[in-house]
Formats: sequence, structure tokens, C-alpha cells
Amino acid sequence: MLKKIKDYCNYSQSQILKQILEDNGIQVFLKSPIGIGGEYFGEGAIYDLYVEDKDFSTAKVIIRELEKGGNTLSELKKTPLYERHIELGAKMGEFVGWELPLWYSSIIDEHNAVRNCIGVFDVSHMGELFVQGKDAQKFVNYLITNNVERVPNGKIVYSPMCNEDGGILDDLLAYKFNEEKILLVVNASNTQKDFEWVKTQASSFNVDIINKSDEYCQIAFQGPKSQDQLQKYLKDIDLDSIEYYSFEVIQLEGEEIILSRTGYTGEDGFELYLSPTIVVKVWDKLIQLAKEVDGKPCGLGSRDTLRFEPKMLLYGNDMDENTTPLEAGLRWTVDFNKEFIGKEALLKQKEEGIKRKLVGMEIHDKMPVRHGYEIYKDNEKIGFVTSGVKSPTLGKNLALGYVSKEFSKSGTMVSIKARNKLLEAEVVKTPFYKGSVKSTK
Repeated sequence: MLKKIKDYCNYSQSQILKQILEDNGIQVFLKSPIGIGGEYFGEGAIYDLYVEDKDFSTAKVIIRELEKGGNTLSELKKTPLYERHIELGAKMGEFVGWELPLWYSSIIDEHNAVRNCIGVFDVSHMGELFVQGKDAQKFVNYLITNNVERVPNGKIVYSPMCNEDGGILDDLLAYKFNEEKILLVVNASNTQKDFEWVKTQASSFNVDIINKSDEYCQIAFQGPKSQDQLQKYLKDIDLDSIEYYSFEVIQLEGEEIILSRTGYTGEDGFELYLSPTIVVKVWDKLIQLAKEVDGKPCGLGSRDTLRFEPKMLLYGNDMDENTTPLEAGLRWTVDFNKEFIGKEALLKQKEEGIKRKLVGMEIHDKMPVRHGYEIYKDNEKIGFVTSGVKSPTLGKNLALGYVSKEFSKSGTMVSIKARNKLLEAEVVKTPFYKGSVKSTK
């Protein structure tokens, strides 16, 4: 049973309160009372906060202390591009301890810019951990479920990183410079946790683990017109030669940067890892190039809708330490022919068969569904929603969620409980959308 703990919170406030309560072990559910899809058009998203009945009294005390000034958040981190975001009119908000742009014009406007031309994102909050030393490749291969030994230098591997029980600690990108140097790009919410975990696991390997997150900024230049426009800036680099999930170290504005053909949107695009010294100059140039073809700066709001449509999973929503790669549909990232942390648990789950599976669903109702909503079949609870979006590209109300394996087949009809109403939904094939991304998988 859920009880409302706070009503009419703006996005930033709701995220701050959610962070504080969840730091105290209280699960928070956000429900938007402003109407269907309003937040997509740049309206100030407003949320009511709910907690489980058993947590209500404790949550009330925590919020009361916060409002009296007895409980404060540490100052939010800002990227070197913060002033540029303000100048561009960004609506700023809190995200895992950072103050970042949520949107500039509107979520749907920015979403469509990436789908049709170009969007530019500041993703400098991401974490960069370097593994260096004689055993770097051997150690990373033990650390993650995918196989970094199978790819040549200059390639990138996407992989979960699991605990001994097979639960996903994080999903990351491993940039293979050579056998003695590999960069792990991790989620901002997990950077410190991952750093401590990786250092602990590295104790019996001849490697150094270096957290260089403060030394790198990151800009994502995404969309079907990204290569042509970026080529105007990088005249000495043949961008056509950089394949999907490949990278090069290049010279830009007098410094070495990492340029990769990667992204989190489902469209073709590039990501640039560069120092705070030159990031503002590079950002200004990329914004200029994007605007030449009706592109624009984009915030976290469209980043979420864009990643959702091609079923790019979000850590903390679609997967966490309580889910495994096999349940999350990431079997292709698990190489059972090598040793890795969590292998025994995943082998056992593979042999016994998974009990639940992450599926896509189309909701036959206009009401949006959110993370945590329960899924039913014939009045029996069979799972829960992990992400829900009214797709700007497809015009459909869609969701991802875990359901019992027997109900995971496409065409299965289920119900999702939203605000004490059961919404009819159908399990459908994923990804929901395939864009211009130059996938080689």
C-alpha cells in the first residue's frame, strides 16, 4: 500500500527528496498529476511522492527535518559547461549529485532533433577509470562478463560487471588501448562504488586502477547528420574509417582527446573525451555545427526517451544488483568460455532457466506508466515496470518491465496497475525502434 508523502514537487525538488529518502533505505515512487505527456513539451514536470505504508512515518520525519534545515544535501557538482547551459536557457536539475540540463527547449523537440539531424549532450558526469599494467587485459576480462581479449586494440566492449551472485553492479564500456591499458567508462551514479570494487578485485593482479573522472569531460554528438558536420571540424580525421564501437586518440585544439563512435540514442554519433581546458571551446564549435542543420543542445530528458526506444537499458531502473544479465536480455554480453566474477551463479541460472525476463510492452491506454508499477495477469502479480515512456518517435505508450518467464512471449496480454487503475498492455518485440546507429552486432 502506497501513501502520498509530498505533493506538487517540481522535477529538481522531487529528485532531491527521492535521493535523500532512498539514501535512508526508503523506496520512493513518483507520480505526475500534470496530465499526459506535458513534460515532453517543456512544461515544468510536477510529481507527487509516494512511499510504502511501512516507511511513511520515517519518511515524514526525514522530510520534516529537511524542511527545518536539519538535513541538507551536499552542494551539487557542476561540469565546466555549466555557464554555457545557463546562457542557452537550460532548465537545470539534480541528477546523482550533479546539476545538469534537463532540457533547453523541450524534451520532444530535442528528441526529434537527434532522430532527424543532431543533438549535442554534456555527459561530463560519467566516470572514467583506467586499468593499467601488465595484467590489465587479463584483469578486465575477469572483471566483466564480456570478452575484451577477443577484440583488437582501438575497439570498445559493452558489458555488465557482476558481483559473485551474478547481480549487475554496473554496465560499462571498456576501451581497449592495448593489453596493458584499458579505460572503463562507468555510470555517474556508480563511479565511486565501482572504483572501490575494481580496486578490491585487482589485489591479486599486476595492475594500477586510476580514477581520472575529474580529468575528463565528455560531449556526445548524436544524430544521422553527425558525421558530415563533425567532419567539417575534424578535417584531418577520416570519420568514415572509425567503425561502430571503435575509437581513436586524436589531436584537437592542441590536446589529445579520445574520439569514439558510440552513443546512447540509437542514432549514429560520436563521443568526445577531453580535458576541462578545451571543453568550452569544443562545445561552442559543436553547437555551431549542429545548428547549421537545425540541430540543438539536448538535456537529460531527451537522453532518456532516446535511449528507451532502441532498448538501451538504464542502470538503476532496468537493471541493478538484484537482476542478472540473463534476465535483462543481455545474454549476448556473457562469454561462458572464460572466467569472470559471477560465472558460477550465471551458469546455474542458465542451466535451471531464468524465472523472469525483461520485456517490452505497449499500453493500450493514454495514462503513462512509471518505474515500480506492478504488472498483473488474471489478477496475479507477475512483475513490475522498470521504465515507461510515451514514445515521441512512434507515438505509442510503451514500457519495459520484468515478468514471469511464462508470460514473456510477444502477444501476451497483461495489466499494469497505475493509480489504482488496471491498464491493458501487450508484450511486444524489442527494440521498439531502430535508427541510424551503425551497429555491427
